[in-house]
Amino acid sequence: MRLRHIPGSEEEIAKSPYVVQNPEEKKGNWREVFCNDNPIEIEVGMGKGRFIMELASLHPDINYVGIERYPSVLLRGLQKRAGMELDNIYFMCVDAKDLSEIFEPGEVQKVYLNFSDPWPKDRHAKRRLTSEEFMEVYDKILKPDGVVEFKTDNKGLFDYSLEAIPSDIWQIREFTRDLHHSEMGKGNVMTEYEEKFSSKGNPIYKLIAGRR
Repeated sequence: MRLRHIPGSEEEIAKSPYVVQNPEEKKGNWREVFCNDNPIEIEVGMGKGRFIMELASLHPDINYVGIERYPSVLLRGLQKRAGMELDNIYFMCVDAKDLSEIFEPGEVQKVYLNFSDPWPKDRHAKRRLTSEEFMEVYDKILKPDGVVEFKTDNKGLFDYSLEAIPSDIWQIREFTRDLHHSEMGKGNVMTEYEEKFSSKGNPIYKLIAGRR
């Protein structure tokens, strides 16, 4: 899908109080960003931010970082954030492959991956956020008991993830092919895409991966 560039989005992001600038300088010191030692959970590819901002509202005792690499998309999230009274969420405009330069080992409790680009062509497999390459990045920043939660409406990407994630390090702890009609759906917070797809009757797939 081609993203429409919003003129001035980079400038707005650069001056936003909700965006962490030069995040690599915070590595190992995120407690100073949030002014507490609460667990940190991140969403990679947050889109307009509905999901992670709702989580932040529901769980004030958890710190959240929304990650979006496209300035025009992140800007929409910042506009929504401006109307909310939250002190446990910040954003970054970075590429997920650089997360190990931003967080110390064990500095993150959970990684959320929601409705990621499926990159359907085989030659693009390394770009999928559940690929071996990206799972190695998450391994570098998650706590020993940390987990990766992945949701999608794309059957091909989900099937790929079920096969690609298990390794000497990772295992699939839970999964479902119909989230909204399963036990895993209890307490589920929906994204904008999830609401759109599920309203059309599309099943939502989810898995949780953790270390062995």
